[in-house]
Amino acid sequence: MGMTPTRRTVLLLTAALAATAPKAYAAAAPDDEYDTLRRRWLTLGLGDGYDPAAEPYASRLRETGDLARGFRAAMAPAPASLWPDRPFDPPSGITRSYSRLWTMTQAYVQQGTGSTGDPALLADVLRGLDHLSATVYHPATTRYGNWWEWQIGSPRLLTDIAAALYDHLTDTRITDACAAIDHFVPDSLLREHTGTSTGANRVDLCRSVALRGILGRTPEKLALARDALSPVFPYVTAGDGLYADGSFVQHTWVAYSGTYGQVLLDGLGRLFALLAGSTWDVTDPDKQIVLDSVERAYAPLIHDGLVMDGVNGRAISRGHLKSDDRHVLRGDHFHGQGIIAAIALLALGATAAERERWHGRIKGWIERDTVTPILTAAQFGVADLARLHAVAGSPVAATPDPVGHHLFAAMDRAVHRRPGFAVHIAMASDRIAHYECGNGENPRGWHTGAGMTLWWAEGLGDQYTNWYWPTVDWYRLPGTTVSTRRLPDRAGGEWGEPKPAVRWVGGATDGEYAAIGQHLKGLGSSLAARKSWLCLADTVVCLGAGITCTDGVPVETIVDNRNLGESGEPRLLRGPRWAHLEGHGGWVVLDGGALHTLREARTGAWSDINTTSTSERRTRHWQTLWLDHGTDPTDARYAYLVMPGASSRAVGARAADRRWLSILANDSARQAVHVPSLGLTAANFWQAGTVGPLTASAGASVLLRRRGRTATLCVSEPPRSGEAVEICWNHPVGAVLRADEPVEVLEATARRLRLRITPGTACATYTCDVTLSGRIV
Repeated sequence: MGMTPTRRTVLLLTAALAATAPKAYAAAAPDDEYDTLRRRWLTLGLGDGYDPAAEPYASRLRETGDLARGFRAAMAPAPASLWPDRPFDPPSGITRSYSRLWTMTQAYVQQGTGSTGDPALLADVLRGLDHLSATVYHPATTRYGNWWEWQIGSPRLLTDIAAALYDHLTDTRITDACAAIDHFVPDSLLREHTGTSTGANRVDLCRSVALRGILGRTPEKLALARDALSPVFPYVTAGDGLYADGSFVQHTWVAYSGTYGQVLLDGLGRLFALLAGSTWDVTDPDKQIVLDSVERAYAPLIHDGLVMDGVNGRAISRGHLKSDDRHVLRGDHFHGQGIIAAIALLALGATAAERERWHGRIKGWIERDTVTPILTAAQFGVADLARLHAVAGSPVAATPDPVGHHLFAAMDRAVHRRPGFAVHIAMASDRIAHYECGNGENPRGWHTGAGMTLWWAEGLGDQYTNWYWPTVDWYRLPGTTVSTRRLPDRAGGEWGEPKPAVRWVGGATDGEYAAIGQHLKGLGSSLAARKSWLCLADTVVCLGAGITCTDGVPVETIVDNRNLGESGEPRLLRGPRWAHLEGHGGWVVLDGGALHTLREARTGAWSDINTTSTSERRTRHWQTLWLDHGTDPTDARYAYLVMPGASSRAVGARAADRRWLSILANDSARQAVHVPSLGLTAANFWQAGTVGPLTASAGASVLLRRRGRTATLCVSEPPRSGEAVEICWNHPVGAVLRADEPVEVLEATARRLRLRITPGTACATYTCDVTLSGRIV
């Protein structure tokens, strides 16, 4: 079959991954550091130690050669283009032209392409470089159109080509390339950490400047690129970057771990490995924050090889892009696999303990991704494939995804993991946009921040991959409460502009269970609501209250909207107050009226939601379940359970068990439940008030867990005012075992526990552990 690397290849690649970057890539003459770095960069990008005659490398290399020969045959230099179908205006045509030249370069320098070392191919690459340099990408050109093409897209490719063909380039060609990069990526971009020079974009800029320094043998450029990375490392508290809770934000207002976060991780991994041990080694101690982010920020969002779409921004609309490159279906698995490959790359510069843990996670993701197998993923070149195959063939044990809850409060996202399923909740606030559109992408993502609740049970890894976004009803995204008022494309503005004027979004978690809440205000609508998710052992309890709207149209809460694929075969079973979808799971309605259901076929194309995508149309079958709150509701409410992966028997039994759950409150002031079997009370206080045994002096989220004669109280302040909040639990307390630093114990007596929490503004959860006194009930 040829799908597994040879034993020799495995040994070579395992040794490379286990070594530090300098040792793994020390192949150049020791007396010339610039050549050492250039060759190391090529090894990172083009790979080493694999057998080009073995799969999956052989077919990938042949494909590169086929593409290169096609590009070469079509190249026709003209004053406004290098290829007739890629004019220089818009400037994406310049980037696409460099991309084609890079494919041709790879075909020339790599073994097994059918064009390796072909002098005619080299001549045409050089002719193309000269044409771009003479006509458009030079210091006399004034930038027009999208800045990204000039400052990131084109220079990244130009430096890669120049590095690969360095021995074939004249001094003039090297000087011209360096001059163009100096013009379009001036030093001032890296000396100021503002504007477009933040987060992932800044790392990309540093990448081009570092390579320009190597090509031009300019030490101050390399030092600038290295030093300019440092502002990316520390945790941020606003705007672009990585937050202490693992959130990653780009474009100021958008949750973007899955795309821009991947770019940042990949770029830093390459630069760390490139510069390690050199004169320009990255020694900033804050670099450790990046390494820690693998497990704190990225791993919780990856499920069986995919990254959850709530952190992919407008990239959810990129299914089938019109591309020169090999045919790649993009989606949550595509983006997740990109992060996985970036982690494998970053591992080159990690400690032995970190590398072993990360390899265990990577191996687990590789084994569990049965939708688009990672080891043959079409998006990867041979270098990434070789690194991933080395991990897959290593003796490290595959690691399962950990069970637990992770609240990304800084980007209004939550992930709940239990044995057999994972849930992802996406919300919006005055900090995080309803959605992002721009560049002709994602014009209908209006409600993706309105409490969208995505979930995966075992065997459902393609639920949001299989033509989900081009065929879904955008007014019926799962978990959302929406006005059915029709919205225009790009409603609210582009680039994360539409944000609701609300603060109370977040929750509290003990790392296993959670109380999550969202003060919802509709986009382009008068809709207002309070939504809560109580994330438990086998269930997510969904509460809604204060649902009010004056749009003159019906308001709905979408209990779920499941993609049934091409066949639409799974059966929906109905019982009193419950429904079950075969192979998926079930739902129990506790309040909010009748559960409406619809089985329909929907047809769409990726071009409907992305102007750069193909117009091929596909049909998918859908099972929609929703609650109708009527036209112009006032203080409507709902309560239902989501049970991912549950059997119909388990769903029916839960619906019949009136004692399993007590809803203590569900109104516009408080939403709370008590689950005796879990010893749990979870409450969201939208304002000061009392519910059951708990009282809050202001808006707060509270999770109370009792275990025998001890209890843990978890508290956060989602309004993020930073002002102190007092929590009182009317229950006898024996002693305080432990309390986080911001927690002040005001009273711990045989009558009650009273705490004052000074929370800061990050919606962090603070805990207090106590022993109980009196009779345990």
